[in-house]
Amino acid sequence: MTEQLDPRLPVIVGVGQITVRPDRGEESLEPVALMVEALRRAELDSGGTGLLAAADAVRTVSQLSWRYRNAAALVAERIGAQPVELATSVMGGNLAGVMVARAAAQIQAGEADVIVLCGGEATRSMSMFRAAGERPDWTMQDDATPPPTMIGDERPLASEVESARGVVMPVHIYPLFENALRARLGITIDQQRARLGRLWSAFAEVAASNPEAWIRSGFSAEEIAEVADDNRMISYPYTKRLCSNNQVDQGSGLIITSVAAAQAAGVPRDRWVFLHAGAEAVDHWNVSNRADLCSSPALRLAGRDAFALAGVTPDAIDHVDLYSCFPAAVQIGAIELGLVERADANGTGWGGIGARLPLTVTGGMSFAGGPWNDYTSHGLATMVEVLRGDPGSIGVCTANGGYTTEHAVIVLSTAAPTAGSYRYSEPQAEVDALPRVELDDAWVGGVTIESATVVHERTGPTHALVAARTPSGDRTWCQSNDPGFMEAVATTELIGRAAMRSADGGVVLA
Repeated sequence: MTEQLDPRLPVIVGVGQITVRPDRGEESLEPVALMVEALRRAELDSGGTGLLAAADAVRTVSQLSWRYRNAAALVAERIGAQPVELATSVMGGNLAGVMVARAAAQIQAGEADVIVLCGGEATRSMSMFRAAGERPDWTMQDDATPPPTMIGDERPLASEVESARGVVMPVHIYPLFENALRARLGITIDQQRARLGRLWSAFAEVAASNPEAWIRSGFSAEEIAEVADDNRMISYPYTKRLCSNNQVDQGSGLIITSVAAAQAAGVPRDRWVFLHAGAEAVDHWNVSNRADLCSSPALRLAGRDAFALAGVTPDAIDHVDLYSCFPAAVQIGAIELGLVERADANGTGWGGIGARLPLTVTGGMSFAGGPWNDYTSHGLATMVEVLRGDPGSIGVCTANGGYTTEHAVIVLSTAAPTAGSYRYSEPQAEVDALPRVELDDAWVGGVTIESATVVHERTGPTHALVAARTPSGDRTWCQSNDPGFMEAVATTELIGRAAMRSADGGVVLA
């Protein structure tokens, strides 16, 4: 029987990835060259012709390793496209997912036929150039170059008070989430350490079989969780191997078209991966105002909508790639999306956290690579390949920006959506209506510790960062550089303990 499809259905028809190893003698490529090469690979992957030149829109994920005035214009010129729109994202790991979800909606609505998305970072090369006291001869655009259309919210992630109290760096904030989650799950510090090692070792095992992964050696749970000369503590309980690895040179490219455009370009049917549903939502913007430090209502509601619109349940999902900057993001994501059967300390399920299926197809940002804002494009590209190899199966990818702040959820499959069309949701009003916690930075007196971490430099621990609640339930931020307090954070369950906060934000146990 001939398949009857809406010609406006959005499909990913081509994906491309490139990993360059300048640390192993390979020639460096600047970010825009990585993007262009990834897109050329995507067009070759599609089996069709003329797709890049036919692009109605060229959209790039923002770069940090090398700044362009308009990267999308450079990409369009080099792929021979004359798009109506040239766009780039603001900073945020969620935006690659957001751009895919919105591109699918535009194609379904008839606003575009072919949209290409790409990203590229050359962070390892830049680090090597700096170490040698050199600057690469990479593309510089004239100041007269028109800027691209910007996609995303450019608000500062941290408020002035949060910044003043040191609540800024993700590598310090996600450990607060991790330790709050430990207390929520009722597991001990030793059980948490073992749990993190098991989870990330499972990610490393997936990366070992991913040809585009930056680190493919694999690591045991002990090699990940235990402190060593080559695995120092970054911010308790996260060692270096538990953190995203941004020191990579990687590029990605995705080609999204309508069914009609795919047919016109001669893309074989077995290359098509249909976008079934997408959703996005943003949690309360400032961490200080969230109801707790170990959940994400925005991700939960976006996932709820994406699954409902696609007509699937969590149990029906076959392949998953959760945004994996830190283990807390993965665990919170798995819980909020209903992918965890038993969130306990017993080492059950995949990764030892009760998951019924692998939570990554790439190996995650510590091992596959975390090219700043562009990881989700790699997750989607790999997911497309996985789904082609398992026809009819259902895949889900998530994207996360900030401090589990901004989220996107995408459902896709080689099978056409049962609803007959791509569907999109943005349940932001529901998220905004949820309870908020107030910030009290002037409080002096008794508090209850909500979470804590110890920040480390190469020379050792520098200070403890503490989230606490006042007697009225407001949140307040504290710090301590007392060696005894810092040791207690890593050896004793302080969450729920009484403490005293001083006017300067200092904290001591009561």
